Amino acid sequence: MSAPVSPLPDFDPMAYRRALGGFATGVCVVTAHTGEGPLGITVNSFTSVSLDPPLVLWCMDIRSERHDAFAGADRFAIHMLPVEDRDVSHRFARGNSTLADHEFEVGNPEPPRLIDALTRLDCQTHEQIVMGDHLVIVGRVIGFETRAGNALTFFRGRYGQAVDPKE
Repeated sequence: MSAPVSPLPDFDPMAYRRALGGFATGVCVVTAHTGEGPLGITVNSFTSVSLDPPLVLWCMDIRSERHDAFAGADRFAIHMLPVEDRDVSHRFARGNSTLADHEFEVGNPEPPRLIDALTRLDCQTHEQIVMGDHLVIVGRVIGFETRAGNALTFFRGRYGQAVDPKE
């Protein structure tokens, strides 16, 4: 394993973060049944990894108070949010992460399924890798549902939308 490379002495982490904000992303909420109950967390670090086998990944800060709960989950669901769910995204981004019974399908043994997601991917944890200050969680997709609608996006620190071409 190679030693971490230090940034240049004049490297500005906040300017770097603003630069990364120039990449528009979709907004997802990841949910899992945990020892703390059903939890959710907003992420924009989501990507498809492989079609065969069907693998996806998402990342979370290892300093997050929700790190241990999600790192310990053997199954999770990724929900791509519709534009109407800005408040849902904001809530789970700010740490209010416990799901109320009316927000997901109660009594289902699968990971908690948010009611209004555009797309939901049910996943089994495939691999976890610590990279820098984040945990990369790779999931094997074992089921999914999708519907039409405009997607919630995030760009330069603000919410926006991607218009569904089928609408």
